[in-house]
Amino acid sequence: MVMNDTLSNALEKITQYDKIGKSECLINPVSKTITSVLGILKKFGYIKGYDKIKEGKKTFYNVKLIGCINKCGVIKPRFSVKQTEFEKFEKRYLPSKDMGIMIVSTVLGMVEHSKAKDKKIGGKLVAFCY
Repeated sequence: MVMNDTLSNALEKITQYDKIGKSECLINPVSKTITSVLGILKKFGYIKGYDKIKEGKKTFYNVKLIGCINKCGVIKPRFSVKQTEFEKFEKRYLPSKDMGIMIVSTVLGMVEHSKAKDKKIGGKLVAFCY
């Protein structure tokens, strides 16, 4: 079976497990993008943490869930956004002005949209969570 978008599958699995009340979620395969997104979700308190587990040749993440994710997903296509255009996409993907985060891939790496606005840099929109 071919997996087209590993980040989308990981975020959808996290959302589903969080909604049904599970406390842990196993994510496979592992990538740097997924690692960066999980780090940002942990920083903002959407997940408790994650551990990288290696069993033989397989590597996966064990994500510890809190139960506070309403919706989490990827932004497809990955729109290019300038420093002045964040508000347009906030209205599209987030429920209200100060609720939730959008994750942006910039020259500084993966950051949340508020940090990108503060540093006055643009990038590509990757994911959102609230």
